Amino acid sequence: MASALPVSLEDIRAAAQRIGSNVVKTPLVLSAPLGAIAGVPVWLKLEHHQTTGSFKLRGATNAVLSLSPAERARGVIAASTGNHGRALAHAAKAQGMVATICMSRLVPENKVSEIRRLGAEVRIVGRSQDEAQQEVDRLVREDGLVMVPPFDHPDVVAGQGTLGLEIIDALPEAAMVLVPLSGGGLAAGVAAAVKGVNPNTKVIGLTMERGAAMKASLDAGRPVQVQEVSSLADSLGGGIGLDNRVTFAMCRDLLDDVVLLTEAEIAAGMRHAYACEGEIIEGAGAVGIAALLAGKIRPAGPIVAVLSGCNVDMEEHRRVMDGETAICAEDGP
Repeated sequence: MASALPVSLEDIRAAAQRIGSNVVKTPLVLSAPLGAIAGVPVWLKLEHHQTTGSFKLRGATNAVLSLSPAERARGVIAASTGNHGRALAHAAKAQGMVATICMSRLVPENKVSEIRRLGAEVRIVGRSQDEAQQEVDRLVREDGLVMVPPFDHPDVVAGQGTLGLEIIDALPEAAMVLVPLSGGGLAAGVAAAVKGVNPNTKVIGLTMERGAAMKASLDAGRPVQVQEVSSLADSLGGGIGLDNRVTFAMCRDLLDDVVLLTEAEIAAGMRHAYACEGEIIEGAGAVGIAALLAGKIRPAGPIVAVLSGCNVDMEEHRRVMDGETAICAEDGP
């Protein structure tokens, strides 16, 4: 099955060699509080310690470094809910390239301002990722810019898969990996890497209840559109594209399950991360912790939860922290 997929373990290993000097190999740490709750060892992959604050730098860097000299000269463009735009702006700047990032009005201002700080041209278009993508398509058509999609591209997926490779190389006995799920670039890449090394490891996709495009598409058996709404897990918003060529098939074939989380559960995950793990993470990065706290995962250990990003508006973070206090378990398993 895996040999027929658009991105192979060999592609991911090649990506790891390509981007190695441009990204951080992030820590994998044991969580005693979550282990006590789950009854099995729980490890946290601290990907929010990545240079741009999220895993997206891996895929963006691999895609940029895979471009031809002629393509680099034209400049790159992408639609983004924030983290991919920041990563692409960083990767392009590192190579002396011009980047244009198109985003909807739902993208938090802290993410927009950081992309501008990195020197990218920013265009705010409409109220959905799909509307932002229409502007990308226009500029590709009219100005010849090179599109680097946020998820549905083999080079992007292979780059994100390097995170999974780090997990399974460090913890080959991992029984389960919990990974945030949006358009599927991270989930597809991590699953391909993890299952390429250990086919018995389960990979679970985690997303919010509101506007979960990949979950709706998997349920329908084909890519479908969903209404994009605001969420604490704003990075997980947006559609997967009706002409999805890479991530839908990979998520369909490789993910063992998809779990949906309420806004209250996501908030609880953020609070636990701060109060019990000493980590500030955005809602999308908290979904693995949230699923464990909510009892929505049947524990099989060791478990790895990917903390995918920290680019949260700090005023929003303070509001979340002012909610119900997280309770930390004192002892590990």
